[in-house]
Amino acid sequence: QVQLVESGGGLVQAGGSLRLSCAASGRAFSNYAMGWFRQAPGKERDFVAHISTSGGTTYYADSVKGRFTISRDNAKNTVYLQMNSLKPEDTAVYYCAARYSGIYSKTSTEYDYWGQGTQVTVSS
Repeated sequence: QVQLVESGGGLVQAGGSLRLSCAASGRAFSNYAMGWFRQAPGKERDFVAHISTSGGTTYYADSVKGRFTISRDNAKNTVYLQMNSLKPEDTAVYYCAARYSGIYSKTSTEYDYWGQGTQVTVSS
C-alpha cells in the first residue's frame, strides 16, 4: 500500500504564499498520478490540482489556476503544491491523493490513497 503524509500548512495573510509537500512511502511513487484536494468546514471535498505520473501533464481547478502550481520529484517520492496570491477563500484542509489509473480525474472517489491533511488558513 501507499502511505501519504502532507506538511507545510499554516496561517498566512492574504496575498502570501505557502508550499505544501506530500511525502509518499510504499510502492513505487512513479506509478501513481497525484492530486491535491481541499475541504472547508461544512463543504464538500473539492479538486484543486492533478499531475501525471511523469509530471508532464497538469490540471487545475479554475479557482486556483494561475496562482497554484503542482509539481513532483519522483526521486524523492514527493509531490508539491506551491500556493501564491492566497485568498481567504483558500482556507481549508488540504489533502494529497494518489491514483493508480493514468486517466485524469478531478473526482475524489476515483483516487486510491489519501493523506491525513494539513490545515491552511488565510487571514484577510
